Amino acid sequence: MDFSNIEHRESIDLDLGRYLQTLKRRWFWLLGVFVLTVSGAVYATQFLSPTYQNSGKILFKVDRTSSLAGIGEGLGELKALLADQTPLSTQIELMHSNPLLETVIERLNLTNEDGDPIYPEDIRRNLDIRIIGGTDIVLLTYQSKNPQEVADVINTIMEVYIEANVSGIRQEASGAKEFIQEQLPRVQQELFLAEKSIQNFKERNEIVDLGTEFAISVQEMAQLNRNITTLEAELNAVQSLVNSLGNQVGLNLEEAIAVNTLSQSPVVRSALQELENVEGELAQEQRRFRDENPRIISLKGKRDNLESLLQREIQVYLGSGRAFSRGLLRVMDVKNNKIEEFVNAEIRRMDLTKQLDSLYEARDGLERRASILPQLEQQQQELERKAEVARLTYRTLLQNLEEAQVAANKITNNARIIETANVPDEGRTAKIQLLALGVMGGLVASTTLLLLMEMGDKSLRTVAETRDLLGYTLLGIIPSFADPPFYRYFTGGDRSSVQVPVVDTPGSLISEIYRMIQANLKFLGSDRKVRVIVVTSSVPQEGKSTVSANLAAAIAQLGHRVILIDGDMRQPIQHHIWGLTNAVGLSDVLVEEATLSEAVKPGIDQLDILTAGVTPPNPLALLDSRRMTSLIRNFSEEYDFVIIDTPPLVLAADALTLANMASGVLMVARPRILDRDSAKSAKEILGRSGQRILGTVINGISKNESTKYFYHAQRYFPLQKSHRRDRSGSPQKISSKNSS
Repeated sequence: MDFSNIEHRESIDLDLGRYLQTLKRRWFWLLGVFVLTVSGAVYATQFLSPTYQNSGKILFKVDRTSSLAGIGEGLGELKALLADQTPLSTQIELMHSNPLLETVIERLNLTNEDGDPIYPEDIRRNLDIRIIGGTDIVLLTYQSKNPQEVADVINTIMEVYIEANVSGIRQEASGAKEFIQEQLPRVQQELFLAEKSIQNFKERNEIVDLGTEFAISVQEMAQLNRNITTLEAELNAVQSLVNSLGNQVGLNLEEAIAVNTLSQSPVVRSALQELENVEGELAQEQRRFRDENPRIISLKGKRDNLESLLQREIQVYLGSGRAFSRGLLRVMDVKNNKIEEFVNAEIRRMDLTKQLDSLYEARDGLERRASILPQLEQQQQELERKAEVARLTYRTLLQNLEEAQVAANKITNNARIIETANVPDEGRTAKIQLLALGVMGGLVASTTLLLLMEMGDKSLRTVAETRDLLGYTLLGIIPSFADPPFYRYFTGGDRSSVQVPVVDTPGSLISEIYRMIQANLKFLGSDRKVRVIVVTSSVPQEGKSTVSANLAAAIAQLGHRVILIDGDMRQPIQHHIWGLTNAVGLSDVLVEEATLSEAVKPGIDQLDILTAGVTPPNPLALLDSRRMTSLIRNFSEEYDFVIIDTPPLVLAADALTLANMASGVLMVARPRILDRDSAKSAKEILGRSGQRILGTVINGISKNESTKYFYHAQRYFPLQKSHRRDRSGSPQKISSKNSS
């Protein structure tokens, strides 16, 4: 079977209706495969031998001895590595393991039919181990054709597992003890080094207690800030006093100190007083005498002597090289108290400044120390954390070493056999299972065969498949009349009496279907009038000629002038449908051997028919001629509608040639005749040609689909008598006997 087109197939429609139709078509093959499969299963049951089965149980529990004694807690306890797993699953895998099963095989000396030792896989295949829901009990089930082997295998597996469990726990304790003894010296050395690092760190950074130091630093910092604030306020007050006194005395500090010092000397004060008297007397005498007067000269000499005396006294008190103006000496008596206050205030200011600088320096030192305290604290905490880890590890190892020494000397087991397996008395066969498997296999085989046959069937079966594959507008659905009673329901007469149902039974449902197609064509041409219609199909036997004839008759019955042209010169059929002769037709007109008046024949009122005529050697050459184009143009002017019956698209190019002269193409498709490949080819041909596709008429649908689409038509269109036409086209009534 060719599966190359499976990927390009539509998915199979699994609705109930189509499935039942498929079963109806393929029932013989499906029933045969099903019966054959079930029969094979029934036959196979005759060769089944009994199989024996039994089981044992193991209870997993927590060992309370360690917890009650307070030592070795957790040793041998079942724990899962992941939170979403159960530890019993791990124990089940251990029971399935090859080493354990190999030990069982060796103890029981199990062999196959040939006497060779069996493999663990042979036991594992018949062994089922599972957890009993909601409990800590594991159920072991084994089946074999030998009943004694069943009991022996189950009991030996449980015994070997218990022994391995106890041995594993002891090995775990011994391994833990050896590991602790190896790690203990290294951890002890790490603890010593960690404690030594803490001691060196405190000595290097002069640390006694960082917490206390930090608290004291905060308190001292606060006290210093308070003292600084107090001194700054006092300094500001003293500075203001200094500035005020300095403005009052008009002296700087050095001058004020000098004046204050000289004011304490009696000699200076006496000389200064005498100098003032001499200068006063000199001023009076100069108003009376000239400078050459001996009195003036004597007073000046006395003044100079007094000034020299003052300078000598200044040198004595202030040191050599110091000069002092007499102006300062004159104010000494007047501002002596202010100068002394000024000097004292300045001295107080300088003292406060020195104290404040000392406090600033102390605060800076505290701030520097406080800035490194967090870092020192972090380093100390890191060192203490390492030391604490080493200390805790050391204590834990000492404790675990003691527990491991005790645990290695005691027997701890968390599993206990609570039920052993007995030798089974009765065996059972799998007849029911085999029969059920046969039934299921038959259903699967039948379904698979049905699926393969459907995928291999390329024909279109339903209206939906045909419509979806072509993708054109659906203009109408025409039922099939293979079943005579069904045919009578739609046409009103028996099959042999009706050639064109639209003419013979104008009031029947089939006539209304063709009128509906004509109405749909009219709606399609609302923007561009459809006058010339080419009717074609993908392959032969789809009913395009019948559709052409009935569509032309339906349009003519509505009062339009219509000409029906049989453009299929290869297999003409319109003259058979209408009971006409084909001696003269389209081919004769095209080669000018006959006139239109001779070739065109009347059908019914408003309908003329142009048959195909004599079959030419090259029909396409006649159709693709200027004569044919001119003929179609004249017909479109003379008639309201021109219907052209053409050959199938995939067999000849006649339809495409005539479509170039028409308003559009009407596709006729018939399920069960049309296959997918031909439909796709026809669609591709029309797509490449660029022709206007008016739509699709799906012809000859099955009885089941007709019932689906025309279920309510029986009440609306009662059964009517048909009218038979004679050779001249005039209808005759058919008797009720024939119509029944």
